[in-house]
Amino acid sequence: MGEVHAGSATGFAEGTCRLVTVDGREVGLRVHDGAFYAYENRCLHQGGPVCEGIVVGRVEEEIDAEGATLGQRFVDDAPHLVCPWHAFEYDLRTGELVTDRSRKLRRYEVVQRGEELYVVG
Repeated sequence: MGEVHAGSATGFAEGTCRLVTVDGREVGLRVHDGAFYAYENRCLHQGGPVCEGIVVGRVEEEIDAEGATLGQRFVDDAPHLVCPWHAFEYDLRTGELVTDRSRKLRRYEVVQRGEELYVVG
């Protein structure tokens, strides 16, 4: 079980990804709403660089009282990490595949000491 220095938390911009290697595996580190998340950078679908994708809110269909659709909107309280290869979506907070919650990305612990970040395998 390794621990890798991932740089300083200072200036780590929302929406960016830092890649580090932990025990021979590429891991993507992201920050969202002040919380740090680290997952193996390998989509469950076909091995795409999932951590390098974008984070969007969950898509929700708006329906009126008669059942007609009014369109779709993003719900910001449910951030999804979207793989750039085939748009497979994962719950950023848990790593779960949103279409099958029994499957999830391999998660790594992020430790902050002062301003320095470490990813633990």
